[in-house]
Amino acid sequence: MGDGRFNRAVEQGRARTNEIKGRGADFKERVPDFKERGADFKERVPELRERGAELTARSAEELKHRGAELRTRGTELRTRGGELARQYASMDVSWARCGYARALREGLLRFVLGPMTDYYLRRRTAGRDVFEELSTPVVFVANHSSHLDTPTILRAIPRKWRNRTAVAAAADYFYSKRWTANGVALLFNTVPLGRTGGGLANGATDHVDRLIRQRWNLLMFPEGTRSRDGRTGKVRSGAAVIAAHHGIDIVPIYVSGTHEAMPPGQNWPKRRPGRVFSRRHKVEVRFGRPIRSRDEEHRREVMDEVRAFWERQGRPAQADAAAPAAHDVLLMHRALLEYEVRHASSPTLRFEHGVPPAPQPSADRSSTAA
Repeated sequence: MGDGRFNRAVEQGRARTNEIKGRGADFKERVPDFKERGADFKERVPELRERGAELTARSAEELKHRGAELRTRGTELRTRGGELARQYASMDVSWARCGYARALREGLLRFVLGPMTDYYLRRRTAGRDVFEELSTPVVFVANHSSHLDTPTILRAIPRKWRNRTAVAAAADYFYSKRWTANGVALLFNTVPLGRTGGGLANGATDHVDRLIRQRWNLLMFPEGTRSRDGRTGKVRSGAAVIAAHHGIDIVPIYVSGTHEAMPPGQNWPKRRPGRVFSRRHKVEVRFGRPIRSRDEEHRREVMDEVRAFWERQGRPAQADAAAPAAHDVLLMHRALLEYEVRHASSPTLRFEHGVPPAPQPSADRSSTAA
């Protein structure tokens, strides 16, 4: 059996050898064909190079043409942006700042809008002493989460300052219709500003610059829109740029409670539900210490200070450091021990009532009365 297997293996090897020899002969016959194809390819190399150079030149021309088109479109967009920015000045309702309009606005704010909001809000103001060290004009910057923020802040500002404060409003939201623009300008003394990128270029703030030169204050909401969840959103640096341009201070303001009373998407405020009767929302306005303006290149640092004030919810930065340290607690404990040692002989009232007992009537007085 072993010889049979060996013979079959030898026969298979011979068959494979013959097959390989046949393929080798076929390959030798095709060698001239391969040489002809190689020669043809060598002849076509210059043609392929010419076609590659032609394609490269066409691609370069197309790229140049596309680049010119993009530059032209960019110029057109910048021109349209400049025209739109210059329209902000024409949107401004300047008559809303005359004496009669200011008197009417003060009356509406104090006797109409004020009592109306007081039905829904219980206001509290902190930090108003900052106005004693301020001089006009300044830029107020506040967080924004509700349409109630503007009237709440204006009512918290002293009347003398309120009458000379303009409120920056989104031009694309409040100034799309003329009657809306007139209404908000009369009620809140608004001025139109863009809230998209580049909203301060191409003369977009000429009307605001004119107001600041006339000693008007400006109230701005750097987030650009109302917060949907009550948390601070992206803070833009336009307020810092305006303050740096005029060399005036920035006064940060933190408002809390308005988002719960009237969040975005709600057209009218609501009271808090109660067990028997509904209750008012607690709203607080906190004024921070003024932040000195810096160069425009430091605008983000200035707005970082504003954001830090909002994240502290309007509380002073050194509030956390006011807690007693460990060594202070030990000193107080030592002083208490020394006091107990000095008064060890006298009874202590630490765990007793501090009111001494009433004196007992003497025996002479009782016998006399008898």
